Amino acid sequence: MRVLLILLMSMGAAWADGEKAGDFDYYVLALSWSPNWCKLEGDARRSEQCEEDFGWVVHGLWPQYEQGWPAYCPTTARAPSRQMTRAQADIFGAGGAAWYQWKKHGVCSGLEAPAYYDLARNAFGRVNRPEVLRKIDRAFEIPAKVIEDAFLQANPDWNPDMVTITCKSGHIQEARICLTKDLAPRPCAPDTRRDCTMQGALLEPIR
Repeated sequence: MRVLLILLMSMGAAWADGEKAGDFDYYVLALSWSPNWCKLEGDARRSEQCEEDFGWVVHGLWPQYEQGWPAYCPTTARAPSRQMTRAQADIFGAGGAAWYQWKKHGVCSGLEAPAYYDLARNAFGRVNRPEVLRKIDRAFEIPAKVIEDAFLQANPDWNPDMVTITCKSGHIQEARICLTKDLAPRPCAPDTRRDCTMQGALLEPIR
């Protein structure tokens, strides 16, 4: 048992469930490229998100530790109503996505649900999303670093270590932006700063 414990500690815990709400170091704002998510998952689920012409949508606003992250924290905050989550569909893509993000990550923020959603909306509004990506009219391959560079060009006050691009199944998946609790850009911790290195990641056009 002791050997297993030492091994796990040396690897670093990726996440922790049931941690104290509000006890974290910074936020990660994860933005998903909706056409790619729909191609890989959403169409098969018949998600309402895939019926709209979304580009970047909020996957989540995640409380983060300098190493790892909390999830499913105990909270006395009231769960959001269906009406409240439905009202977040314009940035989360769907009300169900907004509900899930509250249930897993929002509860760890230490905020009430309305304040958490307001913070996510505020964070999303502060990010200049590269407009050029909305103009593509067909799927094509692109180095993942080009997406990062596009965000850095659109947000000149950022440094490269404040944003990371992830890939999934050969596609651009997300842009993850690291923010302080006051939503100021900050460097990502090493476990978050894992850029996709694909030279030919697929990018689907907005429908």
